[in-house]
Amino acid sequence: MSSMKTLTKLMRELEDQLVVCMRCGMCQAACPLFAETGRESDVARGKLALLDGLMQEMFKNPKGVNERLNKCLLCGSCAANCPSGVNVLEIFIKARAILAGYMGLPPSKRVVLRGMLAHPDIFDQLAEWGARFQKFFTKPVNAVIGTSCARAVSPLIGNRHFRLLAEQPFHRMIPLLNTPPGSSGIRVAFYVGCLMDKIFPHVAQAVVDVLKYHEVGIFMPEDQGCCGIPAISSGDTKTFNQLVRHNLEKFDAEDFDFLVTSCATCTSTIKKVWPMMIRKDSGDIRDKVETLAEKTLDISQFLVSKIPSFGNVKSQASDHETISVTYHDPCHLRKSLGVFAEPRAVIHANSAYQFKEMPEPDRCCGLGGSFNLQYYDLSSDIGKRKRDNIASTGCSVVTAGCPACMIQISDMLSKAGDSVAVKHPIELYAEQLKRL
Repeated sequence: MSSMKTLTKLMRELEDQLVVCMRCGMCQAACPLFAETGRESDVARGKLALLDGLMQEMFKNPKGVNERLNKCLLCGSCAANCPSGVNVLEIFIKARAILAGYMGLPPSKRVVLRGMLAHPDIFDQLAEWGARFQKFFTKPVNAVIGTSCARAVSPLIGNRHFRLLAEQPFHRMIPLLNTPPGSSGIRVAFYVGCLMDKIFPHVAQAVVDVLKYHEVGIFMPEDQGCCGIPAISSGDTKTFNQLVRHNLEKFDAEDFDFLVTSCATCTSTIKKVWPMMIRKDSGDIRDKVETLAEKTLDISQFLVSKIPSFGNVKSQASDHETISVTYHDPCHLRKSLGVFAEPRAVIHANSAYQFKEMPEPDRCCGLGGSFNLQYYDLSSDIGKRKRDNIASTGCSVVTAGCPACMIQISDMLSKAGDSVAVKHPIELYAEQLKRL
């Protein structure tokens, strides 16, 4: 537990950011949580007002303050629509760190974050054990989407429809890669990410296939760790810092031009959150973080902006009827990084698919990481609106550039009984390349 003196010092560092908020209420119109609850305390303006008096409130009701701050998707909708440019995500993340430092982590989060996530080898082993035994406790419910549910009532799983852990994680399929650049003259580092490794290894394989097709050299070190977003979202700066340093050590071993990921959340975390939280660290670590952040790109952004041969991939007429497809904009990709045209370009490269835009494509799907675990009913209510928007297109495939969004969308579509496949845009592009 941090002292009140330390807490006071940290809070003063946020004061300059807090005063920027004009309390105009524009965040109300953008916040998916406020749209469901209508409560001022659930919108950014209300939380910022709470933080203004946080040091006084901490004495009265620290648990209540912490609960109100954690009831947030961290989707960035408020920041993207703020006319004053308030960096809401930075304020909320730092405030959570302050509260966690003052109150300590709950025992359950301490076990998950510091006992498991902070140690990539332990995390990998536990996930592999889970993959072996999960079928004893689950049953398939939707073959098109690939979802399952619990065989019996479970307080942890509830009535979720979820994607199972892959029988073989990607790091077992391809432990490491270290290849020189081909005709492209470019060499990238590939950061796989936890969900791609353990639930969607076929997406990671598609990334590798695409990079090899374009003769891009690949450096993929073994024993990669989590990007740290679950830890820092819970205020656990110790685990976050440990994971940042672990990954820096892995990727510092070789030279490369860019670091690419197929996970919007990982991209945003490395590019935005790492520099934000390591800003006051020692010079060497800070410089490495900032250099890596500048090199980091989403895989679709990399293909469209850095690979000239991407434009040479010709869509060949399909022998079969075209498949209708739509696209969901992950919050961490469009709102945090401004990447939205590139994934659509990747989808359009495959002539077997006919693209149709859904209503509100950039509206949050409602997952929000641990928000889904703590407030599943609210998460589902937000997710149902996304499901309805997808269903309105009549498409048989929906794509998203974020595995967390893919999990949430799969749950919502599956529970509604829809037969809509959930894919990543890079999968469609890899399919096209195989036909050339």
